[in-house]
Amino acid sequence: MQIIIVGCGKVGAALAAGLSVEDHNITVIDTDSNVVQMVANTYDVRGVVGNGASYSVLSEAELEDTDLIIAVTESDELNLLCCVIAKKAGKCQTIARVRNPIYIHERMFLKEELGLSMIINPEFAAAMEISRLLRFPSAIDIDTFAKGRVEMLRLRLSNSGILDGMALKNISSSLGCEVLICAVERNGDVTIPTGDFVLHTGDILSMVASPKNAAKFFHKIGMKTNHVKNTMIIGGGQISVYLAIMLIKEGISVKIIEIDEKRCEEICELLPKSKATIICGDGTDEELLSEERIDQMDSVVTLTGIDEENIILSLYAKTKVKVKTVTKINRIQLNEVIRSLDLDSVVYPKHLTAETILQYVRATQNSIGSNVETLYKLLDDQVEALGFRIQENSRVANISLQNLEIRRDVLIACIIRDEQVIIPGGQDSIIPGDSVVVVTTCTGLTDVEDILL
Repeated sequence: MQIIIVGCGKVGAALAAGLSVEDHNITVIDTDSNVVQMVANTYDVRGVVGNGASYSVLSEAELEDTDLIIAVTESDELNLLCCVIAKKAGKCQTIARVRNPIYIHERMFLKEELGLSMIINPEFAAAMEISRLLRFPSAIDIDTFAKGRVEMLRLRLSNSGILDGMALKNISSSLGCEVLICAVERNGDVTIPTGDFVLHTGDILSMVASPKNAAKFFHKIGMKTNHVKNTMIIGGGQISVYLAIMLIKEGISVKIIEIDEKRCEEICELLPKSKATIICGDGTDEELLSEERIDQMDSVVTLTGIDEENIILSLYAKTKVKVKTVTKINRIQLNEVIRSLDLDSVVYPKHLTAETILQYVRATQNSIGSNVETLYKLLDDQVEALGFRIQENSRVANISLQNLEIRRDVLIACIIRDEQVIIPGGQDSIIPGDSVVVVTTCTGLTDVEDILL
């Protein structure tokens, strides 16, 4: 595809990185010539310096031949204007990043009236992910498929876990719940395991199950499944407001610490009265945290604008908090350092945005056999989990799985048929209309038929 990315910030750079390796022709636009040159040189893409809402600048970027424009500048309004001009002048597909909470209830109106293909909100997506983690605190990560009917959860095996030394093929019979372990991290290596794979303490597992079976599995292995009762949020940005609203609806008590007095007043106006406690103060002040009883919190979420501050606060909170800490990180380049730290869950808003757009691009490329419904990049992009909707003429349909010639390191993890969630065996088959979850280290799949040899 021919793709224009307007805005070369963290999200724009992440998109250039992800899309360029999938053999798309990328042009980036930004008003900062130094940033354009850096992104263009780093990811081997074309760069244009200028205002992405200018028709002449878009023409220089070859708008007339462009299939998709993605506007991710710091201004919501500029992003929308870029897309409107591109839609009128180039008739291409358009994606706009819109972050301001005042637009949260107007997204569908804007999308339909302006003819946009997609509106994305990184802060709202990050808040959704954190909310899921606080509802299921034993998980490191939670991703959903088929509108929540299937979940992929990531967890670390503890020292006293009953799974230590157990082969995967024995899990369902031993625990009496239908789950599938689809990826295992051990000593920095990632494996798509077979049934003979034996688990050990310290392994990090990615598993697929229905929410009911996931809760049953966690209960059987002695891990907490009930959501937290209260949380302390350090930092009062947009993610904090979205998250507080979600948690309040779940009956979770919320306390927000924000250093800026004016922002505290804004938060008080945005949140339901008497539903959250807003503290004006420095969230890095140990005395303040003690006064606000951090040791009595079930969870702490660090959402300041400084990655290093979030990391240090989460490490400190882990020594005080009963159940869960969640850390927001903006700089994706810190992955290697973060993996070496003892953090619970880490959320990358920029990564979530790039992932959502990559999913859309893959879906527009699919052949006639299936549609990409969901895409998650896991374990530092070493593994992908994809949800496909199977169409009538797919080559994987109506053949038992044991007779399908599937590529190595590809696992059909789950079949969703109407409201039924099937953890498949060799005798099962996929039929048109099914949704199928595929986990693979063969990244870049655009169609379910790509899993075949």
